[in-house]
Amino acid sequence: MKKHLFLSLIAITLSSHAFAEIYKRVDADGRVTYSNIKSKGSTRLELDPDANSITNESRPKASPAPSKRTVTPDSFPRVDANTQNQRDGKRREILQNELEAEKAALEEAKKAYAEGESNPEVYKTATGQTFRNVPKFEEKMRSLQANVDNHKKNIELLQKEIDSLR
Repeated sequence: MKKHLFLSLIAITLSSHAFAEIYKRVDADGRVTYSNIKSKGSTRLELDPDANSITNESRPKASPAPSKRTVTPDSFPRVDANTQNQRDGKRREILQNELEAEKAALEEAKKAYAEGESNPEVYKTATGQTFRNVPKFEEKMRSLQANVDNHKKNIELLQKEIDSLR
């Protein structure tokens, strides 16, 4: 009985000091993955195992949140209001041109979608029979719809940026 108690006590003591290496990976789409297995492009996280064992009573008090605005250093170059207004005007003009180009591209994408919708994908068999290729048609339509959606999103973002300049 004492032997089991002694082994249990050792197991509990050792398990509290268990440590696994943790790796963080961010893929091309910005998705973050954490794993205990190293993979290409991942970075090892440096974790302090004792930091996780702090109890609420012994946890240090949170420091006040830093102010949202930082003081601009005196050596930082200043821009007068007229120069800034000229820059903002030029930026607004560039964004407007991009917005018009995106609207034109959206119209083209909508036309391509309508054309694609009216032209179903077909294939002919060796005997000359014609059948619709539904999977190929659906894939084509998904691609065309994604193109339309991308242009709509670009227009929305450009408009939001233009509105923030006013």
